[in-house]
Amino acid sequence: MSESSKRRASDGASWFLSTARERVAGLLDHGSFVEFLPPTERVQSPHLALFDLPVAFDDGMIVGRGKLAGRDVLIAAQEGQFMGGTFAEISGAKLLGLLRAARDDTKLPRTILLLLDSGGVRLQEANAGELAVAEVMRAITEARAAGVAVIALVGGRAGAFGGAGLTAATCSRIAISEQGRTGVSGPEVIETNKGVEEFDSKDKALVWSVTGGRTRRLIGGADAYAEDTVSGFREAVLGLIDRAPPFDLVTLQAEQQRLTERVKQFGDCSTAAEMWGVLGIADPKSIRDINDAAFVKIVAKVEGASHDAR
Repeated sequence: MSESSKRRASDGASWFLSTARERVAGLLDHGSFVEFLPPTERVQSPHLALFDLPVAFDDGMIVGRGKLAGRDVLIAAQEGQFMGGTFAEISGAKLLGLLRAARDDTKLPRTILLLLDSGGVRLQEANAGELAVAEVMRAITEARAAGVAVIALVGGRAGAFGGAGLTAATCSRIAISEQGRTGVSGPEVIETNKGVEEFDSKDKALVWSVTGGRTRRLIGGADAYAEDTVSGFREAVLGLIDRAPPFDLVTLQAEQQRLTERVKQFGDCSTAAEMWGVLGIADPKSIRDINDAAFVKIVAKVEGASHDAR
């Protein structure tokens, strides 16, 4: 297969089904990716052997630099198929190092792409994982304050929950697909603590209507909606790079105001369909069944109506 044919095949590959390395390779310009601390360096968790668990030579975190449509970027990708993409000592340190390097070295690219695919903290390394999340969130805000745009991409099997959900919320912008899910507590965590009557994690329609990409995009929890392909996420990212807001008091005040208004707007709603109805969507229950193109048109209409109202 020729290189151009490989690129076309990669473009159409499902982001949801791809591995982290496949996403990185397909997202960036061919041959441009340079990995920091690759698997050959054998930088892996020192703790998993204590639990008789397998290790990964990259600890489920890929970091490096490359080009996106000719633009220099830094990139980090979680492997959701290794222990749920969880944050731990080594994986967290690799991401933290990338963020701090971008903060401190102005010669490095001023855009970081963060491919999140994680259920949160690795339970076997809970303390280190919790610390990693806190340090990563602080490092993202410091990098943004230094003029670095940090763009989160959410569309993997594990979603972005727990520490990953919080991390996404600290980023400059978020791109999400229909298959992507994000939130503070994952469905299984809610069910475990509150019972199946409160939230049935096996009810996929419920899970996606509450945490899924379409709901997040409609209520402002994500800034761009991507088709579930590598090319779909590339297009979404290219549309966000130049729209990253400065990290200053004005931006924070605007975000606080947006969240305050969102509570007022949707606070009495008990289902996603009710929220979509509040947004003026004529047939809110159809949102989960329409194709991506039709959904994008609805988002544009909702955002246009919101802008006109202001």
